[in-house]
Amino acid sequence: MQQTSNPMNLPKIAIVTDSTSDLDSKMTKEFGIEILPLHVVYKDREYLDGVNIQPNEVYDNMDIEVPTTSLPSPAEVSNLLNRLRDDNYTHVISMHISSGLSGTYETVCQVANEYKDMKIEVLDSKALSMGLGFPVLEAARELRKSMDFQAAIKVAKTVSQQTKLYFVLSTLEYLKRGGRIGYVSGTVGELLNIKPIISINSEGKYITHAKVRGRDQSLKKLFDILTEGTGNGLFNVAIVHGGAEQEARKLWQKAKELPNIKELLFNQISPVMGVHTGPGLVGVIISPVITAQS
Repeated sequence: MQQTSNPMNLPKIAIVTDSTSDLDSKMTKEFGIEILPLHVVYKDREYLDGVNIQPNEVYDNMDIEVPTTSLPSPAEVSNLLNRLRDDNYTHVISMHISSGLSGTYETVCQVANEYKDMKIEVLDSKALSMGLGFPVLEAARELRKSMDFQAAIKVAKTVSQQTKLYFVLSTLEYLKRGGRIGYVSGTVGELLNIKPIISINSEGKYITHAKVRGRDQSLKKLFDILTEGTGNGLFNVAIVHGGAEQEARKLWQKAKELPNIKELLFNQISPVMGVHTGPGLVGVIISPVITAQS
């Protein structure tokens, strides 16, 4: 990541995350955050997540073929770390998608162990989307402010532990197909049009937070959760969607009226996540604003 001149020989610190963080290019460029893309894999071709494939391309093709996904290869992780080392980075904070949903964190840990000449801290977000993006963003902001490696790690961990993620899907079919269903039960419920509000537990796996009947009620429940979740204190919030922009925009407009939101973002989830959710995801991520005393 780009930093100012270094007259006092301070450590040069990079922040790395992966493409499931849903940070838009404007944010990653502003803070110099490095993105390690996962892969979208079709029978006869493969893409880098968010680099040469976009979410709608995945959804539009699902009737023909549902792709699979794969994590970054050890070589890709090495290439990134080699580039950072060549650019004289001495320290790296690398935070990734939940180890309960992907092997990305483990792969980065294994490769990072080979770099004895760099101080590399690899963190498991136990989340994804802006549940990962917010901690990374706040760590980058802390780094810009203090240039303190340990302080930025602490911020990333604190924000990650306190950030909550909730989403609804049109169908659980794709979570089941990809083996990411976790502790969410819904086979009988789908016959009754029961829509689970899905969250992530301390293991970083999907759980059912609540059950409601019908799509409209599930979106209403998401807004209720957002209202309750931002009732006390100050929060950063992201409204995210996967092929459900119109519904998510309505939720975003309503969220703009809530009083305790400092930063309100609107993002589309990455193609890799779209593979596992299918079109129709709407989600809210609630992240407390961490003060210096927190």
